[in-house]
Amino acid sequence: MRVLEREDWGHMSRQRLRLLKFFSLLLLLPGLGGLVFAATVSTQYLEKLPREPVPAEMRMIPRNIHGVVIYQTPDEDRRLTVLEDSSVAVFLAGLGLGLVYLRKWGIAQALGAEEDDALSEQAG
Repeated sequence: MRVLEREDWGHMSRQRLRLLKFFSLLLLLPGLGGLVFAATVSTQYLEKLPREPVPAEMRMIPRNIHGVVIYQTPDEDRRLTVLEDSSVAVFLAGLGLGLVYLRKWGIAQALGAEEDDALSEQAG
């Protein structure tokens, strides 16, 4: 089994950082897009759905949108709730990975600065 040299560790660390950044963006962007889409659907509901219950259309479930109560069907309520909740979950997962990436990137930068300082002291 080959012992990894210091350069190999740096390469692996850079590779892991790239993967972390990639997956962070892979989750952040769709999560944010989902939140924007959910806000668009919510605004459309505000404009189109009735402000009073309509039992004949099964519009009995209230939803408060910007202080205005609209009434929707159970299916409309479920779809919007799932869209909002899943978008938030995906966005938060991406945010978590992004924070881990920033933490590891900062540590890598600090270690690199320490090595540069040690090399400059040896040269000087």
